[in-house]
Amino acid sequence: MKPSPPPPLLSILLLTIFFLFPTTITSVSLPLPPKSSPSSPSTSTSTLDPNQLKALQSLNIPTSKNPCIQPSFHNATQCDSSKPFSHLISLTLSNCSTSLSLSYNALKSLSTLQSLHFLNCPIAPIHFPPQLTYSLLSFTSINSLRKISGVWLSHLANLTDLTVSNVPIKASGPYVILAHMKKLKTLTISNTNLTGFLPKYIHSNLTHIDFSSNNLKGNIPFSITMLDGLESLNLSSNGLKGEIPSSLGDLISLKNLSLASNSFSGSIPDSISAIPGLIHMDLSSNQFNGTIPKFISEMKNLKYLNLANNNFHGVVPFNLSFIKSLTMFKVVGNSNLCYNHTVLSSKIKLEIAPCDKYGRPMSPPPAKDSSGDDSNDSDYDEEDDESSIHKREHHHGPNKFVLGVAIALSSIVFLIVFLILCSKCCR
Repeated sequence: MKPSPPPPLLSILLLTIFFLFPTTITSVSLPLPPKSSPSSPSTSTSTLDPNQLKALQSLNIPTSKNPCIQPSFHNATQCDSSKPFSHLISLTLSNCSTSLSLSYNALKSLSTLQSLHFLNCPIAPIHFPPQLTYSLLSFTSINSLRKISGVWLSHLANLTDLTVSNVPIKASGPYVILAHMKKLKTLTISNTNLTGFLPKYIHSNLTHIDFSSNNLKGNIPFSITMLDGLESLNLSSNGLKGEIPSSLGDLISLKNLSLASNSFSGSIPDSISAIPGLIHMDLSSNQFNGTIPKFISEMKNLKYLNLANNNFHGVVPFNLSFIKSLTMFKVVGNSNLCYNHTVLSSKIKLEIAPCDKYGRPMSPPPAKDSSGDDSNDSDYDEEDDESSIHKREHHHGPNKFVLGVAIALSSIVFLIVFLILCSKCCR
């Protein structure tokens, strides 16, 4: 049975509504489902492990937002992408309150950390759980933890990067700290009052060593010169002594060398010329002697050279083009060192005397009057001194001639006046 068609009156009514109210019907739309942003990271929906979240709260680190996405201003965090919960792999605590306490349980919850950094956190020493000690690859303490034990540091055996600065370390020497760190690549222990000798054995992975501003003593051991991957060596401001070992030239990867402010002596070994990429060499404030080797001017990558405050003697062997190629060059404080005035101008401000004809320092020239002529570029020597005397004589010659003429004319005038007076008296 077929359905009956709608009554004609109903059809007419529907058409009338459509034409009279078209905007009312067409403005109706269904809401579209929200699109997911393609740039949103997958971690935006993940949450931090509840135990680690609780540990961060115990450290007064704000956790109202996901710490893996929006870390707080003073404390940086980094997480992995594990599911269903993320885990912290890096934590930096900076400008901490002195009342901050790192509980053993909180640190145990953070045992997934691979990097832990303290910056300006002078808090009490802490005890790491074994899990955290094993997982850490990078550890930094700068002006933090008040004091540190060398034995405590030695337990961080898996470290690849260690930085401790501006905090006392209680240890009999660096070897106590480094003996078991076979993976270490970068090492900075500076301004820690560390005593003892440089270790006679160091693992060969190191590319950076900084023992500056400590109380180390003794010589540079052969162990350091065997690190053919070493790029930076800073032993400045210690009590080290002896000569630079010739084997230092075996450090073919070295770019930065600082032995400043020690008691090293002897000459600069020729083997240093075998270090092709050396950029920075600071040997200042020691007791080095002998002449400055000329091979230094053939080190094409050198930009920073400081030989100040030593006992070097003889003539500076560098020409003007080499000195101008350096960013910094200092030789001041070597009383027996001088420069060849035919090669180098006094305007370079080396703060050492020019050489006499015997290659020995002579007294520097007197300071020029700032109001005088500065156009003369020559250095001070005997010929210049004699020429200056002739110039002064030539300069004063015309004044003497004028004075003589004036005296002669005055005498003639006086004689005429005298004769006139005499003639009047005789009448």
